[in-house]
Amino acid sequence: MSDAASTSDIEEAIGALLPGLAEFIEYRGPDRATPRSDWIDLIDERLPQAGVGSDEVLRLLSEVVISRGLRTGHPGFTGWVTTSPTTIGVAANLAQTVASSQRWWVHPGNDIDSMAVEWMIELLGFPETYVGQFTSGGSTANLIGIGVARQHAGERIDVDPSKDGVSSMPNPRVYASVQTHHVVGRSLGVLGLGRENVQSIPLDDSGRIDLGALRSAVESDIRDGCTPVAIVGNAGDVNTGLVDPLGPMADLAHEFDIWFHVDGAYGGFGILDPRVREQFGHPDAYDSFAVDPHKWLAAPVGTGLVICRDGDLLARSFAVETGAYDRERESLEFNKRDPDSPWESTGRGTLDWGLDFSTPARGIAVWAILKEIGAVGIKDRIVRHNDSARLVAERSRASQELELMADPDLSIACFRYVRDGTSEADLNDLNEEILAELRRKGSSVPSSTLIDGQFAIRACFINPRSGLEDADRLVDEVVAIGRRLSER
Repeated sequence: MSDAASTSDIEEAIGALLPGLAEFIEYRGPDRATPRSDWIDLIDERLPQAGVGSDEVLRLLSEVVISRGLRTGHPGFTGWVTTSPTTIGVAANLAQTVASSQRWWVHPGNDIDSMAVEWMIELLGFPETYVGQFTSGGSTANLIGIGVARQHAGERIDVDPSKDGVSSMPNPRVYASVQTHHVVGRSLGVLGLGRENVQSIPLDDSGRIDLGALRSAVESDIRDGCTPVAIVGNAGDVNTGLVDPLGPMADLAHEFDIWFHVDGAYGGFGILDPRVREQFGHPDAYDSFAVDPHKWLAAPVGTGLVICRDGDLLARSFAVETGAYDRERESLEFNKRDPDSPWESTGRGTLDWGLDFSTPARGIAVWAILKEIGAVGIKDRIVRHNDSARLVAERSRASQELELMADPDLSIACFRYVRDGTSEADLNDLNEEILAELRRKGSSVPSSTLIDGQFAIRACFINPRSGLEDADRLVDEVVAIGRRLSER
């Protein structure tokens, strides 16, 4: 008896979607994802008892899911720190889905995934002794980094937190600036350390973590008998893109034997721009590092990476217990039977370095992207996008109608439209209207943030399709809309 699902004709199925995909990535015409009321009735239904067949599913994928998709790849989209993948990333992701759905076993995808980790370690300037593993994103990569920090802190006081829990670790503390992404606090919740045990350190006058306040908090907690677990640095916060003083933070952390974790999920690739390289300090002083290839590298969403200086400590932090069905796989005899066969041997890497047991070879897309354009291609992209933010900043400084809200370190520019004699509350309302009009127009789509209570238009240049002309167009449109709204 055959299965109800189609398990062949993959060429025809993918071919049926290709015209719609090719048209979508041209990003022409209006954004068909808006309004929701135009498409929700086409897909909103109860669980079908009898299937409609593959042809109808392919039609819906093409006419609804693809044609009305999320246009984060539009050259003018600067709203988020994620973007649409590049062509090779999409193709590699498809290859991984079909042929490399299990990362750990002996097959080309396994070796390529491990090699991609090594390439990333080299690209970002870490010592080759560091290890890493691809994750589902920055949230998980940060969680793993904090998890290793928990193990490090526990072992300092003869506690094995991954095995015995954290009850024997008195008052754990993680230190991070108020601009640190909320996934760090969530990591503490998941790891049993408690979200309330994040010590939020204020910013200095430059908008970065206050080193004096950080030292005071650490010293005070040590006097009070707390357990310092980690100091977290921002390699480009997602609000303004500013980079914390990572070198001095690493020195402070190691002075007190505290784990130093760096969240570079968005901005980690910024280290490749020689103009800001010094702000990142030395990667060999980082104990762990989170970065998202699905951001600036434009790999498919769902591709994060954690890098760690100590593979043994990492393995103790996330060791997987062996079950009855794993005993043969875990035995040395099994792995000696035929090391060239996926049915007789595991491949490179270890599942003790992360959270996932069954996981795809996510690194295939990263390998394909780096293979396609090389380190030079990635560096050129980073510099171009940082230049785009600097262009917005320069035009904001030069214009009497614009105000720069934060000097960019990386590829995020925060600015607003201003007019004389307008209260702060009215300026906030005016810029909210400008942003709404930009989004309706659709050719430039930034996001917003609050800086010292003031509403700012926030543009994050991370899209491989974006360049200086898109930065210029954004500024032109903000000025044009601001003038029109001011004349009412």
